[in-house]
Amino acid sequence: MEVYVYKIHVFLMHFNFFLKSGALWMCIVLNPHCKLEQKASWLKQLKKWNSVDVCPWEDGNHGNELPNLTNALPQGANANQDSSNRPHRTVFTRAIEACDLHWQDSHLQHIISSDLYTNYCYHDDTENSLCDSHGWPLWHEHVPTACARVDALRSHGYPREALRLAIAIVNTIRRQQQKQLEMVQAQKKELLHKGVTSITNLEGWVGHPLDPIGTLFSSLMEACRVDDESFHGFSDFMENMGQCKSLEYQHLPAHKFLEEGESYLMLAVEVALIGLGQQRIMPDGLYAQEKVCRNEEQLISKLQEIELDDTLVKIFRKQAVFLLEAGPYSGLGEVIHRESVPMHTFAKYLFTSLLPHDVELAYKTALRAMRLLVLESTAPSGDVSRPHHIASVVPNRYPRWFTLSHIESQQCELASTMLTAAKGDVRRLETVLESIQKNIHSSSHIFKLAQDAFKIATLMDSLPDITLLKVSLELGLQVMRMTLSTLNWRRREMVRWLVTCATEIGVYALDSIMQNWFTLFTPTEATSIVATTVMSNSTIVRLHLDCHQQEKLAGSARTLALQCAMKDPQNCALSALTLCEKDHIAFETAYQIVLDAATTGMSYSQLFTIARYMEHRGYPMRAYKLATLAMTHLNLSYNQDTHPAINDVLWACALSHSLGKNELAAIIPLVVKSVKCATVLSDILRRCTLTSPGMVGLHGRRNSGKLMSLDKAPLRQLLDATIGAYINTTHSRLTHISPRHYSEFIEFLSKARETFLMAHDGHIQFTQFIDNLKQIYKGKKKLMMLVRERFG
Repeated sequence: MEVYVYKIHVFLMHFNFFLKSGALWMCIVLNPHCKLEQKASWLKQLKKWNSVDVCPWEDGNHGNELPNLTNALPQGANANQDSSNRPHRTVFTRAIEACDLHWQDSHLQHIISSDLYTNYCYHDDTENSLCDSHGWPLWHEHVPTACARVDALRSHGYPREALRLAIAIVNTIRRQQQKQLEMVQAQKKELLHKGVTSITNLEGWVGHPLDPIGTLFSSLMEACRVDDESFHGFSDFMENMGQCKSLEYQHLPAHKFLEEGESYLMLAVEVALIGLGQQRIMPDGLYAQEKVCRNEEQLISKLQEIELDDTLVKIFRKQAVFLLEAGPYSGLGEVIHRESVPMHTFAKYLFTSLLPHDVELAYKTALRAMRLLVLESTAPSGDVSRPHHIASVVPNRYPRWFTLSHIESQQCELASTMLTAAKGDVRRLETVLESIQKNIHSSSHIFKLAQDAFKIATLMDSLPDITLLKVSLELGLQVMRMTLSTLNWRRREMVRWLVTCATEIGVYALDSIMQNWFTLFTPTEATSIVATTVMSNSTIVRLHLDCHQQEKLAGSARTLALQCAMKDPQNCALSALTLCEKDHIAFETAYQIVLDAATTGMSYSQLFTIARYMEHRGYPMRAYKLATLAMTHLNLSYNQDTHPAINDVLWACALSHSLGKNELAAIIPLVVKSVKCATVLSDILRRCTLTSPGMVGLHGRRNSGKLMSLDKAPLRQLLDATIGAYINTTHSRLTHISPRHYSEFIEFLSKARETFLMAHDGHIQFTQFIDNLKQIYKGKKKLMMLVRERFG
């Protein structure tokens, strides 16, 4: 496993290098002052590398089937395109395509070269208008491609030009966002009625190989903290530069192409929020999916470095509202595509940022983000805990989401964050609980949330939050139901924790889980863990129960125990007897359940265990009854002289012998029928001849009976069976005996002679037995010589 993980790590490192190389080459070929001859030379080299069979694909696994990047992707409702004739992308495809791009467009040149272009830009209010209603320039190019231009300008020493283009791109994105919202509002009823949606962006901007949002964000943030002279002379940009006291991010006075009062910092934050909230399809391939998660977390990490003031909070509010109302354009729209990239990580950041300022909006955003539709469409009922790579297990049911485990953990983190924040608010807690129960499908994550809620509810510095404790219990109950019929290695831990949680809430919670045990626990769990814990002294002390409450709780535990014993007597009978000891009627009922099950469903080992328990509790006759039932299930063959049941057989015979002649007489036929091992039978026989039956009575008084005769029943039957077992065992051993076992065999015959001699004609029987051996096995000359030396 470690080798496999290492190989994956090495692969990702190498692949990351290739992908960065592809992006670097794109930056190179987009040099605004690159000569045509140089670009042609680069194109030739790139195509040569691209044609090599081992050239890595862009997403690391599958071909990224997208249209040529020089054509802007459609942004309307008909964005999904036929993918049958789209080529696979390699890490160099985008650089090759970028060789067709140029900088001669007059509108583009006006944007990057002057702050005064607004004076000449005409606005016609069409979708592809060159300017917006303020007269500010717009740039309608495929966003990742346009941002690649920004990156190229920055890399080749044109920071002012890069910033101007970045602002034009962001203004275009914001205008587009507003028009999207207007369109959705106009068609909202129709969209909701359909109940389905299409992905409006076949490739998302966050996690994109060209990192367009990261490029815009970095360009704008650099403008907030610039401290050199490279921007001097950039009109309006550097005015009031004295306000920037350090390299910390500042709300520097804005460029002409922004709203009054807007700063580059505000613009950077807004474009980051727009990119993070965009609805986009989860890409194919391990590396591409890892990159989506990684880039999202990196961008959020940068946002977290920024201290939110009132102006930034307004942007958060604005974007949160848009995300909730923007339909198919938003990852938080009311209806999203099943394979849309989940919003859990982003929503957690939005939630914590908005919570101090707008509680209602914070919860609305986070609750909307809790969805994980990829598991809901085909996920079966019950527990759907999966291995990390679900596609390799159920390829036809789930898409190949290699990061699914990480995504589910982020969903869990979002839920935990809401639970923590909702402490003390009954309505909020109930809403969060409903969302968890609806949207989270992994038992392990729900169990984690139950534990989190319990910890938050029982912090040492405050009184327990009873509502949060009930949420914890509800989640725990859900886990019990989900894992009841599945294999889960943490199941025992989960059951113990649930009892602890119910105990913290109170006696009624414990009573409730016992009343409904069959929907939550197996019979074994219910008796050995739940009822046993409830009946313990520590629980009684913890709950401060009076006598009446103790008895009521004990009654529920006994009822549970009897129900479990009926359902699974093999595993629950002993626990039921133990739990019912203090109630005569319940104990008798449990004992009868054992007797009823003994003839069919219980093994000799289970019955012997219960019988020993009965004797220990002072019920020797009941122990004897169970021991005789156990004997009927036992079968010891001639060569099983080390079988674990031997001790139980010896104990059962000793118990019968202590009770009296009648009990011994009743069990010996069972022993003779079940035990064929000569050494075990001879041991029993020897013990029965040492003392008189019933010598130690029920109350410890000694009886003055005589020793039992070996010539009369029941010992005569046992003696004959033992002699017969020695004869049969001898013949069985001689069938496959080897010289190295000769001495051991002679010792066996010596023990056999001791048993023979216990009979009144034993000497004669043994002599005849030896003579028969010498005749039948005369071919084993060396062995028979040893027999004659020892026995004549």
